[in-house]
Amino acid sequence: MSWRGIAVETTGFDQGMDPQTGTAVGAPVAHTSAQRVDRVARAAAAAAPVLAGLLPGERAGLLRAVGAALEGARDELVELADRETGLGPVRLGGELTRTTVQLEFFAAALEEGSLLEAVVDPADPAALPAPRPDLRRILVPLGPVAVFAASNFPFAFSVAGGDTASALAAGCPVVVKAHPGHPGLSVLSGRIVADALTAAGAPPGSFAVVHGIEAGRALVTHPAIRAVGFTGSEAGGRALFDLANARPDPIPFYGELGSLNPTVLTPAAIAARSAELAAGFVASFTMGAGQFCTKPGLLFLPAGHGLEPALLDALRAATIGPLLNNRIRDGYTAVAATLAGVPGVRDLAPVDDAERAGYRVPARLLAVSVTDLLARPDDLLAECFGPAALLVEYADHAELLAALAVLPGSLTASLHAELPDDDVLARHLVEVFTARAGRIIWNGWPTGVAVTWAMQHGGPWPATTASIHTSVGQTAARRFLRPVAYQGLPQELLPVALRDGNPLGIVRRTDGVLGLDTTAG
Repeated sequence: MSWRGIAVETTGFDQGMDPQTGTAVGAPVAHTSAQRVDRVARAAAAAAPVLAGLLPGERAGLLRAVGAALEGARDELVELADRETGLGPVRLGGELTRTTVQLEFFAAALEEGSLLEAVVDPADPAALPAPRPDLRRILVPLGPVAVFAASNFPFAFSVAGGDTASALAAGCPVVVKAHPGHPGLSVLSGRIVADALTAAGAPPGSFAVVHGIEAGRALVTHPAIRAVGFTGSEAGGRALFDLANARPDPIPFYGELGSLNPTVLTPAAIAARSAELAAGFVASFTMGAGQFCTKPGLLFLPAGHGLEPALLDALRAATIGPLLNNRIRDGYTAVAATLAGVPGVRDLAPVDDAERAGYRVPARLLAVSVTDLLARPDDLLAECFGPAALLVEYADHAELLAALAVLPGSLTASLHAELPDDDVLARHLVEVFTARAGRIIWNGWPTGVAVTWAMQHGGPWPATTASIHTSVGQTAARRFLRPVAYQGLPQELLPVALRDGNPLGIVRRTDGVLGLDTTAG
């Protein structure tokens, strides 16, 4: 069976593997058949109007039910996640907490009401240049959403992660394409989420999980799916992005792909705190074995910086766990070797031939001048997913700005500087970074993404396919909503959130004023 010429596998399976040893974990999980993908997508379409019709407080209850169910299964989830990812119970326990906090965050946003962006403009016969009709606008759910889970965050960006939470908060049914790196955890998480939603009163079809690459492609092209959230590689994301746009009815594809996350150190910053900077950088780029989308992969340093000994000492002292799977390990090894072989690149931490258990790899620290970077930007500006970083040494501010001008878009850009010494340069760099990144960090490191109202986790291509949106924070739900205006409708036909008297008690903009209005305006 196929949609738009995309055949769906009915055979094959995903096998969980222990990154510490390279041995199998649990039973294989079969890929989802074409018929099953179709049934799941159609069930999501049937659930969509019912889920969309729930009041904000009712949706909030569903999210809290999911969070409570995940918390109730904490020990079992963390244990299985550790076996399939090797990320360790401390890291995974914190990530599971982040996931439940994220669900509560969206629940609270629903009850507060601004998620709906309700606007009421009462009729005004005296308005200029012409009388104004009664106009009321609100955001409504797009419909069923396909979510592609990520490998590197098996809770926060996976089955019950941010894309799922924000889509459910928006009132959209969710079909998750599980990541093959943690298939057993995906099955368990999916069952917990589905059971919690059912018990809390969600309509049948509100949530499901499918497995297999072809099942994922079929979801993107299935006519019932109205939007896609993706976190993964640039190659995989671009292929699915093209599928979404090639449909007879193109749909939004919100992909988080690759990011170099440049960091600049000024001479004044190094003079003030060199040891702190060296230790902080190494801790950041090796965190989680360098498998964070916000890893600082490029460090711009003034020539003659003198940080090399401190950087290498910090690198030798770092404890680096295994990579998540053999595909990431092989990709890391190949890209790191290619970068090290580019003319002009110095290998500061040469690789030994020691045997390493499981999916462990050596950290890599490379260095290059701005002159050599500008001669071969396509070769050197490649994301190396894992514990590797490239130092770029600049002779002066002009060279630094020339190098930054060739960088692709990133999720983050960081600046370590001192005021008032760097006042002019800092202002200029903030302008440069604003054009190329979604989040700018001052005297800090980009790893770690807070779940807050102000967070922006997105950036220009290739960081994301839609830089005007975020995949973390309250406005992540905005990806799965669209505005509808109602002109002159009787009260009983309006969405409850737009009716006179503000019956839901939510934040609305009435006649241009934002607040908790209790009238028509």
